Amino acid sequence: MGNIPGAVSGRLSGAFSGSSSDSLEHRDKYEDSITIYYQLPYSVQRNNLDSSIIDFRKRFPIPAHHVFLGNTGNATRSILFEPNMRSGWDHGMHAFDAYRWGPESIRFFNTTRPYTELAYLLGGKTEQIIEVIHTQNIRPNWNALFQYRLINSPGYFKNQKTNHNNYLFTSWYQSINKRYNNYFVMSSNVLQSDENGGLDDSEDYLNDPVYNDRFNIPTKIGGDVEFGRDFFSTELNTGNRYADFHLMLKQQYDLGKKDSLVSDSTVIPLFYPRLRFEHVLQYGTYKFKFIDLPNPEIGYVPDTNYYKHNYDYDLLTDSLILYDRWKEIRNEFSIYQFPDAKNQLQFIKAGIILQNLKAFTNKFTGSFYNLILQGEYRNTTRNKKWDIAAAGKLYLNGFNSGDYEAVMNLKRFVTKGGGYVDFSFRNVNRTPSFSFDRRSSFYFDTVKSFNKENITLINASFYLPKLLLEISGNYFLASNYTYYTDFYKAEQENALFNVLQVSLGKVFRVGKRWIWHSDIYFQQKTGNVALNMPLVFTRNRIGYEGTLGFKKLNIAMGFEIKYHTPYKADGYSPAIGKFFYQDSIKISNRPDIAWYLHFRIRNFRTFFRAENLNAISTVNGFGFRHHNFAATDYPYPGINIKLGIYWSFVN
Repeated sequence: MGNIPGAVSGRLSGAFSGSSSDSLEHRDKYEDSITIYYQLPYSVQRNNLDSSIIDFRKRFPIPAHHVFLGNTGNATRSILFEPNMRSGWDHGMHAFDAYRWGPESIRFFNTTRPYTELAYLLGGKTEQIIEVIHTQNIRPNWNALFQYRLINSPGYFKNQKTNHNNYLFTSWYQSINKRYNNYFVMSSNVLQSDENGGLDDSEDYLNDPVYNDRFNIPTKIGGDVEFGRDFFSTELNTGNRYADFHLMLKQQYDLGKKDSLVSDSTVIPLFYPRLRFEHVLQYGTYKFKFIDLPNPEIGYVPDTNYYKHNYDYDLLTDSLILYDRWKEIRNEFSIYQFPDAKNQLQFIKAGIILQNLKAFTNKFTGSFYNLILQGEYRNTTRNKKWDIAAAGKLYLNGFNSGDYEAVMNLKRFVTKGGGYVDFSFRNVNRTPSFSFDRRSSFYFDTVKSFNKENITLINASFYLPKLLLEISGNYFLASNYTYYTDFYKAEQENALFNVLQVSLGKVFRVGKRWIWHSDIYFQQKTGNVALNMPLVFTRNRIGYEGTLGFKKLNIAMGFEIKYHTPYKADGYSPAIGKFFYQDSIKISNRPDIAWYLHFRIRNFRTFFRAENLNAISTVNGFGFRHHNFAATDYPYPGINIKLGIYWSFVN
């Protein structure tokens, strides 16, 4: 996806409290000592764990710039323009990506002592998020990690229950002589969300005191189900179930120069690679299913009129089952060359990828392949002032023949405190996602042919930590942009159009310990493309950050306010799991207001929040019944109290 400018990334969070740079490497004399760091899959840079408490969104699966369909675990989308900028094969089912653990979230750890983190979040209507992380070094040169997360929420409205399970196991082994590295990953995401098609709009249920319990409001599909609190239940009658499973084995062998570091009586072996051979084997399965089945217990039968009216589709039986399933095998062979033996952040990489795919849908069974060339150059200079990167992929032959992507990035550090300017360019030529292919079960439209999408992104950012200021901008230039209208109609915008995004992230001191974090985004399109987005989106957190005089206490409390200007928000199509363009209903929401109290004592963190305070209303008595909307007929709930506890400890 496109880069998101500004402080949504959390770079400016905790700027005054100092907690954003706090890691478990800094511990007092009364605690067990530990050194722990992790590397990302495609980087050798070391990263520390973040124990900050300023920004709850770092702990919550839904990003701050996303809207969602009213319940944690329901479909989400970015309120900022983020086109798909991945070349090659793409299944096209991304409405639940916020809850997936993808390759970008994988961390390979190294730790001197076993480390565990337990997390539990409880929200309104028994919303629960449970997460467990454990990592330890089996040997000094071999680490293993296990991570699990459960997201379960019955929802405030009928037929929106969610049950998501994420599993991750990683292993990182490095030989004693440092020539050989072995990275292993096994991951799985099972995402399940009931679908209700939105609230029944035949009457004004939201303002009717009879329906103060919002769960009693009728919905368009799913029937009159009972409220259920059992988070072990995985029964799905009407909704989407997405599941993926991945295995990855990456092996590297280096040729280079041996050396050693002598300190007192200790000899530390060193190795400086000059040539690296790499093989990556990946296996993955993807399963996407939408079902709408009869439910004899409540007398529910799928509404044939709903599918005829919205999808022009005649149900031939009393059930609807749509599925796309994929198997993928990737073999990647690469060679790295390190011009400077003592700088592993400078290298040249060349490689070839063979991708084999097999598809199973309601309409089609078949196999595909892709042959891909790739190359990369990266150089983080030894004086740490310049960071240069260039990379590219070209699909030589196969299903996505002619696809390509090219990326260039130049970063220059301009101040001793870490200030920098950053320029990047990206151009992607891509085959539209398979969901736009008539062979997909989720394609309801008449037969159409689509050209390759071409999208260019130019980004510039300027960051000054001394001023706690970031200014950033994205300029998108797109042609053959694909999108949906009217629940299922696939369209392509052949004319060239552009989108400009500008953001400002700034932290203000409004008192000795009273801090204001402000992020403002402006975005504007040119041309008549069928694309609606708010002109302005802003997120602000203002409150107290300090210790209240207690040495071991770190506290943040105040208000978080989000707001976007009125616009004609995308509708949502449950059967195909897509947001679609609509140009008839404008959404004008109140500012979204939450009160928060976050605190940390040693390695114990607590997040207490009262969300959707903006829903307060005095119509038909006092209550929280004035709802904001994510999409037409999809309101957010009233006040929602969340309590999250995160406890990390050294075994």
